[in-house]
Amino acid sequence: MMQAQQFASDNYAGICPEAWQAMQAANGGSAIAYGDDEWTEKASDGFRQLFQTDAEVFFVFNGTAANSLALAALCQSYHSVICSSFAHVETDECGAPEFFSNGSKLLVAPTTDGKLTPEVIRQLALSRTDIHFPKPRVVTITQPTETGLVYTVEEIKAISAVCKELNLRLHMDGSRFAHACEFLGCEPADISWKAGVDVLCFGGTKNGMAVGEAVLFFNKELAEDFDYRCKQAGQLASKMRFLAAPWVGMLETGAWLKNAQRANQSARYLAENIKNCPGIQLMFPVQANGVFVSASEQVLEKLRTKGWRFYTFIGGGARFMFAWDAQQERIDQLIADIKSASQEV
Repeated sequence: MMQAQQFASDNYAGICPEAWQAMQAANGGSAIAYGDDEWTEKASDGFRQLFQTDAEVFFVFNGTAANSLALAALCQSYHSVICSSFAHVETDECGAPEFFSNGSKLLVAPTTDGKLTPEVIRQLALSRTDIHFPKPRVVTITQPTETGLVYTVEEIKAISAVCKELNLRLHMDGSRFAHACEFLGCEPADISWKAGVDVLCFGGTKNGMAVGEAVLFFNKELAEDFDYRCKQAGQLASKMRFLAAPWVGMLETGAWLKNAQRANQSARYLAENIKNCPGIQLMFPVQANGVFVSASEQVLEKLRTKGWRFYTFIGGGARFMFAWDAQQERIDQLIADIKSASQEV
């Protein structure tokens, strides 16, 4: 039995029609295994067309694998990776980046909003240059950040410039990359390879797919043997067409952007309707599909009592995430319950 819609995570959402129909079409008979099928080829070409460049494209099951294997491809075990203290690779991937890279160290930059800056990167990269310290080799940024903020084209270019200056690779965790494109109103290329990103992990799971992320190497030399790395890590799907086909549906119909638009609009709608509630504060500007709400524990407990689920792992505030299938009536109910709870305390 389906429960009332919750907004604790965009992972709660089902599969969007475009992805579902493409999977169903791919199921209409047999196909060559391990990625040598027409669906995988079509999805890869679709990404090259979308990004207007001849990238190397790989498909894996989830974001942890995408990020960890991509970072492992960019550095050796004696290297280090610069990231924000909010970064998913630091807080939510159970040491997978270190594991798959055979020990590359994460150099964590304290941040208040999840964004790295050129100054912070330079400071960390140059803090130690002796042989006793793991040599900085990669910078990873999340787009949008874990706090829902979007890096602008100029910000990414500035980070890329520092990376080039210091001989660092630039990786982008784009689990919600489509949401950043929607907010900025830009082409995917503008905030990826054209801005200096070497490797992008493009998320599908949080944007209407059942499973699957795409790893795009814009610097093709860095993709050497990445297929072997995926196989070793258990990420080579034998029936690869079922990871690739949903992307065909998403890319050909434009659902990748349409889904993000609905999710972002839902977040903005919630924020606009609760921003003036007593005792309620928005912790960060709402730029993507997440709303972070600061409120007293009494208010949060009243929301829990009313049946709402949410996480409080960033700064103690309640996080509400919206997906492609956000129901207007449920958002309105959440707004009503937040207003009621804030007025009762």
